Amino acid sequence: MQYSEIMVRYGELSTKGKNRQAFIGRLNGNVTRALHEFPKLTIRPKRDRMHIELNGEPSDQVMARLSQVFGIQNFSPSIAVEKDMDKVHAVALQLMNETAPKGISYKVNTRRSDHDFALDTNAMNLDLGDYLTDKRPDLVVKMHQPDMILRVEVRREAIYLSTKTIQGAGGLPVGTAGKAALMLSGGIDSPVAGYYALKRGVDIEMVHFFSPPYTSQQALNKAKQLTAKLTPYVGRIYFIEVPFTEIQEEIKAKVPEGYLMTVQRRLMLRLTEAIAQQRGDLAIFNGESVGQVASQTLESMAAINDVTTMPIIRPVATMDKNEIIAEAEKIDTYDLSIMPFEDCCTIFAPPSPKTKPKTDRARYYESKIDVAGLMDRALAGVKIQEIKSSDQFMNQDQDVIAELL
Repeated sequence: MQYSEIMVRYGELSTKGKNRQAFIGRLNGNVTRALHEFPKLTIRPKRDRMHIELNGEPSDQVMARLSQVFGIQNFSPSIAVEKDMDKVHAVALQLMNETAPKGISYKVNTRRSDHDFALDTNAMNLDLGDYLTDKRPDLVVKMHQPDMILRVEVRREAIYLSTKTIQGAGGLPVGTAGKAALMLSGGIDSPVAGYYALKRGVDIEMVHFFSPPYTSQQALNKAKQLTAKLTPYVGRIYFIEVPFTEIQEEIKAKVPEGYLMTVQRRLMLRLTEAIAQQRGDLAIFNGESVGQVASQTLESMAAINDVTTMPIIRPVATMDKNEIIAEAEKIDTYDLSIMPFEDCCTIFAPPSPKTKPKTDRARYYESKIDVAGLMDRALAGVKIQEIKSSDQFMNQDQDVIAELL
């Protein structure tokens, strides 16, 4: 069946009061970016609905993209019909014949914004129900929890019919909660943290630490590809590459083994904060899960967080590894995350890092290195790249990946 439009219903926007129009405006921009490959579409945001007129564009492909846009509760492909009840009857029957299996239960649910139309909502429900009962006697009318709902919207320009309701991504439109930096390692957890940040309306920028020659170009490409995996939810994400070789070498040379990890993470956090402040980010997100590794005990977090006053948000902090893996599989980052390219979090990793480091000791050992100079040189070497969902970074590495796996 050729659908005329996709009717979008908002999620948490209904609770936003005076900010509602700003949220709808942001959602409109996000939807427009997500659907930029479909030039014939006409997108019309309204107070309680968004109407996407297809104008011949493929509804299945449009809906696949739409399902990844945060801020949408659900949506329905709909057919526009002239405000002539004979034509409405014919299209309603055709729609039910194509989508309603024999013997299922259904009800008609009408909304009417055109109050000049001859039939009110109850009359429309009864009219269509009687007609369908006559033409499809196998169907059972059921007011509570039916198998299918025939939705009818009577608007000024036409009457719209739909039988499908597809769950949206939920959450808030990306950008409505501000902008933040995400510390992206290349492992399983941080992309999932990024997904949750986006879902709560946070526009994220990826900060990735790169330590050649100890980390490879493949490791860097992997981090960029993970970023590309998340861009369908927002349209584009900035990837910030931070050179970290000199800092890691200096820490290894001057800091006792047990505190290598702690001091290294403190420098990472210092650099991320500096970048976030330069770029107007309001917080730092990461993929830490309490107790998962030595750097993620509460004592380690306290010793590392000591270097910043910026909010540190950990979306997966209370999830166990299996839960995080399940979410990574759902958002299609897991297989990429487990590709065996070492990142700078794993090189120089001591065999027995402190799980309960002391903040005063971490400060003392950090004082042995030239923090200001190292940071200045690292920040001077930062590279920033805009990444979109169509970008590919791993193709050139396929033979290497196949060999490693």
